[in-house]
Amino acid sequence: MFGLYITHPQVKIDPQVPVPQWGLSDIGAERARKAASSDWAKRLTRIISSDETKAIETAEILAEAAGVTIEIVHGTHENDRSATGFLPPDKFEEAANWFFAHPQESFRGWERAADAQARIVEAVNTVLATHDATAPIAFVGHGGVGTLLKCHLAGRPIGRDRDQPGGGGNLYAFGLADRRLSCDWTPIEDWRG
Repeated sequence: MFGLYITHPQVKIDPQVPVPQWGLSDIGAERARKAASSDWAKRLTRIISSDETKAIETAEILAEAAGVTIEIVHGTHENDRSATGFLPPDKFEEAANWFFAHPQESFRGWERAADAQARIVEAVNTVLATHDATAPIAFVGHGGVGTLLKCHLAGRPIGRDRDQPGGGGNLYAFGLADRRLSCDWTPIEDWRG
């Protein structure tokens, strides 16, 4: 049976609002609704969400289709970038490149990639340790920690070349029994399960 890691789709960017409190944009919400209409979404038995607004909003849309209640699990949030605050897109991309290229170091006070990876792997493993491996489950979160988890599941070193394309609203699947990747990043509305 499958497990999914799902990244929230497009958000309303507001430099005056802390990034963890950003919500989905109209386009992001529409993409989440389209994904929720898929057969795979209706088969989910559990939906785990980070405690960030954009992930919660995505998870709630999927949960309504599946007829389940979301579970917020602390420790599944995006890598902590609060030390720099909002960075414009070009500066953010430079910072993200550095973050993935230097996993044992902190970019200007950011959580180190190695630490964020350990945190997300532990959180996912803790949930899966008591989860029925025959029941589809989704973890809804973020591109950075999602990529770090994907690197771990693939047995590969941390690298930005394994990051999601297109800036959000993607998923990858993994087997619950063996925790091996069964598909690479795919737009949420395109995966067929």
